[in-house]
Amino acid sequence: MIETLLTFVAAVVGLALAPGPDNIYVITQSLSNGVKSGLATTAGLISGCIVHTALLAFGVSAIISASDELFFAIKLFGAGYLLWLAYKVYRADASIDLKGGEDKKQLWELYKIGVVMNLVNPKVMLFFLALFPAFLWDPQGNTTTQFFVLGGVFMFVSFMVFGILALAAGRFSALLNEFRWISIALKWLQIVVFVGIAIFIWLP
Repeated sequence: MIETLLTFVAAVVGLALAPGPDNIYVITQSLSNGVKSGLATTAGLISGCIVHTALLAFGVSAIISASDELFFAIKLFGAGYLLWLAYKVYRADASIDLKGGEDKKQLWELYKIGVVMNLVNPKVMLFFLALFPAFLWDPQGNTTTQFFVLGGVFMFVSFMVFGILALAAGRFSALLNEFRWISIALKWLQIVVFVGIAIFIWLP
């Protein structure tokens, strides 16, 4: 069991560090709005994994992935939601305000966006379906408990890696705040990230 979990941890670290929509979004938020915003986004993304783990453990994910109509509906909603977020960023002011921009209300909003982004991305569900069964240490035993253990390890390791990325990116945020053109560039970077994730969700 220990050997299997250590191998799983190594796999999760590698996957969390690999360039992907989630960690790119976390880095973008930290660069644009500071460390707390990146960490709030990270917490939201990781919290969404609790639902995916439960769906996997109780067999609901397999049912959803087997239904073309339901899977299509989730993809459609997810892509639409992300495009709406891109539109909101487009309509917002391009300025970065580190002193006033990290209040509890904004951090809570970023947390909720992270949760919803994770839940409406059906590829996360497929990823869990593909990855977790390969690391069951006792396939003949209680797989529900094993899936929850793997889910907990996945969330802890991913939060640590994403948190480090948020802290590293956040160190540059105050410096970037000095230049108006960088603020505008970061605004468009956020738009590109949202649209890119929407396309990522929609592609087969």
